[in-house]
Amino acid sequence: MRLHRLGITAFGPFGAPQEIDFDALSAAGLFLLHGPTGAGKTSVLDAVCYALYGAVPGARQSPGTSLRSDHAPADLPTEVRLELTVGGRRLEITRRPAQPRPKKRGGGHTTEKAQSWLRAYDPEEGWQALSRSHQEIGEEITQLIGMSREQFCQVVLLPQGDFARFLRADAEARGKLLGRLFDTRRFAAVEERLADLRRVAENQVRAGDEQILALAQRIAQAAGPAGREAPMPHVQPGEPGLADAVLEWAATARSGARERLDIAAAVLAAAESRHAAARRTLDAERELAALQQRYAETTRRAAASEAGRSGHEDAREQLARARRADRVAPALELRDEAERAYRRASEARDRSRKGLPDSLADAGAEQLAALERRLREELGGLDAARRAERRSAEIDSERAALERQARADDELIRDAEGWLAGWEATRGELLARIEGAQEAATRAELLAGRLDPARRRLDAARRRDALAEEASRAERRLSEAREQALDTHEHWLDVRERRLRDIAAELARELVEGRPCTVCGSADHPRPARAGDGHVDQATEDAAQAAHRRAERARTEAEHALGAVRERYAAARAEAVEAAGADSAADPDAGGTADPTAEALAALVDTLTREHAHAHRTAAGTHAAREALAAAEREHAQRAEDRQQAERRAAARTSRREGLDAEQTALHEALAHARGESDSVTEHAAVLQDRVALLVEAATTVREEETAAARLKEADDRLADAAFRAGFDTPQAAADTLLADSAQRALQHRIDAWQAEAAAVADRLAETGARAAARRPPAAPDEAQRAYDTAERLLRDASAALAAARERCAELARLSRRAADEVRALGPVRLEHERVARLAGLTAGTSADNERKMRLESYVLAARLEQVAAAATARLGRMSSGRYQLVHSDARAGGRRAGLGLHVIDAWTGRERDTATLSGGETFFASLALALGLADVVTDEAGGVRLDTLFIDEGFGSLDEQTLDEVLDVLDSLRERDRSVGIVSHVGDLRRRIPAQLEVVKERHGSAVRHRVADGAGE
Repeated sequence: MRLHRLGITAFGPFGAPQEIDFDALSAAGLFLLHGPTGAGKTSVLDAVCYALYGAVPGARQSPGTSLRSDHAPADLPTEVRLELTVGGRRLEITRRPAQPRPKKRGGGHTTEKAQSWLRAYDPEEGWQALSRSHQEIGEEITQLIGMSREQFCQVVLLPQGDFARFLRADAEARGKLLGRLFDTRRFAAVEERLADLRRVAENQVRAGDEQILALAQRIAQAAGPAGREAPMPHVQPGEPGLADAVLEWAATARSGARERLDIAAAVLAAAESRHAAARRTLDAERELAALQQRYAETTRRAAASEAGRSGHEDAREQLARARRADRVAPALELRDEAERAYRRASEARDRSRKGLPDSLADAGAEQLAALERRLREELGGLDAARRAERRSAEIDSERAALERQARADDELIRDAEGWLAGWEATRGELLARIEGAQEAATRAELLAGRLDPARRRLDAARRRDALAEEASRAERRLSEAREQALDTHEHWLDVRERRLRDIAAELARELVEGRPCTVCGSADHPRPARAGDGHVDQATEDAAQAAHRRAERARTEAEHALGAVRERYAAARAEAVEAAGADSAADPDAGGTADPTAEALAALVDTLTREHAHAHRTAAGTHAAREALAAAEREHAQRAEDRQQAERRAAARTSRREGLDAEQTALHEALAHARGESDSVTEHAAVLQDRVALLVEAATTVREEETAAARLKEADDRLADAAFRAGFDTPQAAADTLLADSAQRALQHRIDAWQAEAAAVADRLAETGARAAARRPPAAPDEAQRAYDTAERLLRDASAALAAARERCAELARLSRRAADEVRALGPVRLEHERVARLAGLTAGTSADNERKMRLESYVLAARLEQVAAAATARLGRMSSGRYQLVHSDARAGGRRAGLGLHVIDAWTGRERDTATLSGGETFFASLALALGLADVVTDEAGGVRLDTLFIDEGFGSLDEQTLDEVLDVLDSLRERDRSVGIVSHVGDLRRRIPAQLEVVKERHGSAVRHRVADGAGE
């Protein structure tokens, strides 16, 4: 894979479009990507990754992070375009993330969806469009490159710091990195799957055992006494032999239940025989007791019937006389009704005559009717007078309404004239209010333009002050680190000198009599050297050297930290001064370009904030003031119109009032004659109506009283004749003999009941069976009932015992079959559990068959690490002139996972040691070789895709000048087979040593890139 050209627009820190020509940079084989901290060096690599995979590396792809540049204009879309050759094809990938853009119509913004384009170059036809689908482009690029995004970021964008940590990391950290690169999740998934299968199988076996034990508990409950005689065996789920023990015990319980079933059947047969005999005895005693009781009751009823014979005869006589009196009852009722009607008519006549004058006290019906007719004629002549009286009242109401309207219109005219008198003053106030709000809006805009620069100055000044303190602390730490480095260096040189002085004694300790000396070759050792006072051994020298290296690393880290702080301080101070200069041009009161204090800037920001808030509140009243002016103008027009209408209504009321006065004068003259002595025509008509009603009532009551008297005389005659015909001397005697229908029915019921009782007693006295039973001894049904109840209870108990025994046998048989089925079904599950458990223990590293106790994933990672170490050794040997080689170790370290150890062999000493003991330069060589070796292994696994462009990110800041030369020589050797290597660093020495450069420059309106090749420069 080779990169040719990269186009960046509105991406990250790059606000304007930028073009990067990798072909020009790669021509030299080795090029440098540099720039100040925060300028956007990493963003160039992010753009490459985004173009290929649609996402940026690592944590920079967080949900809240936007890829769009804050410096870009609103109408410039964010876009990344990459031209590359991969798999023998030249492709161009263009991607745009989801981003806001101004709406084409109206104001505001809308979100534009993410877009992607893929084109391929044909030498004959030029660029040809292939796809615009995110998914298709992603699948095509991933297939051509053969690596995931994580693998690409680790293999092509070589992060040296990560591999230096990889060399010093423990097995767990190495396993995480290798797992991400080689995607061993499928092996971990196999482990988890087997563990899940083992848990599932174990739970199934345990559930099956628990089900069998639950069935055994139910068998014990169903067995009853048999279960207590042979108790259930004490076994737990998972114990061997559980199924056999339960089945054997269930067979014993079934045998005992069948024996108890035979016994219950014999007991039931005996109980049925006793129950039948007790039933026959009880029926016989009950029949005898019933006959004896019937005869005794018949004797009592015969005596009572004879005692009531005299009352029976009296009732018959009384009922006969009452039935004769019933023939006189209609005449009696007619005479009583006629008498009541006559009394009511007489009382009504007397009441009606009380309202008449004395002259009409004895007047007849005809005289009263004639007087009624005259009064009705007079009443009919008053209709016209009543209409005139109602019109007079209406005229009074109309005149009162006119007076009310006149008062309301007068008040309206006065109110309108008072309001209109102050109209000009009100209008002037509202216009002034609108003008003040508009001036406040203008001032608010001016203050807003001054407030933002002031806030930026305040933020810059605060960062400057904080960084100044941090720089002071970093200087102190650097001074301390330098002193510590000098002290440890002098101590190490002293220790080394002392050890070299007595090195002969150290060699003499290794001499063995008869073996040649490694220095002179002689087998004789007449005078071996002896160590003097203060002798230093190898371990002491190594400890002093290690302390010196730690101090040097601390010094280097302190220098880097101080440089970074100073760079941030200079950027903050420049930003504060630059902001101050920009603010002073817009705000004369903001001060000059000298460093302002944070306190003064904070006071200025507070003042501007208060003034802006006050102006904004005042400006917010513009709309309300305009609305108030419009409402006042509408009210002015309405009040003028109301006053004009009121004046018109006053003129119309004057004419109407004159007409009503003339009409009412004429009505008063006509009503004076019609009222008579009353106050009004209506009152006079009411008097006449009352008199007519009295005459009508009096005439009617006189006629009704005469009719009622005639009916009473006729009823008396009919009553006397009916009493004579019924055999009574007087009508009163017949009335005294009368009985009500209910009393007659009661007498008839007494007569009928006595006769029926006498006949029934005669029939029962003739029965021979009851008479014979009375002569026998008294019956004993209660004793027979108690014997029968006892026999019936015993029968029920025997029947229930037999049913329970049958049900127990059936339930035991059913539960035993279920238990046998469960045992047979659990057999294959138990075998599967044993097989899965062996596999899960083997892959998890807990099985005795796994000699190294390595998990499956760790085993695969160890194999990958062994391949990486072999590939890295081939490069490390060339870098170190054959001195170092990396080897893989399967040993377990510190109780952690085995198989991920990494050691280095030093050919000069022949010793194998941990990679964490390498020095700074050695660590860089080893980590670079490891990174390149890992790239080779991942590339081979991905299908052998050739990587013609590599990037090495950082790792050069800790190298001294000599080591840096050696590293550059090694990197220069990587250009073999037309491969280009880009170094990402801000180390100053690299700018002099590498002529091909891509510089990222920070500017006010966003970062920009500049190409520098050989001695020329290009923008």
